[in-house]
Amino acid sequence: MKGALMSVSDKLLLRKRAIIETVNDELKNIAQVEHSRHRSFDNFLVNLPGGIAAYC
Repeated sequence: MKGALMSVSDKLLLRKRAIIETVNDELKNIAQVEHSRHRSFDNFLVNLPGGIAAYC
């Protein structure tokens, strides 16, 4: 990949992505929430508390 100057908005998005990936990694490793490809946001919201409740 070529080295190119990044815009400020791209840098902010990369920072947000790093935080999101860190949270997802913690959920998968500690709470053992399985990664699945949800077809809707509602299914994601149902799976997440279910995994956390199973961990507790």
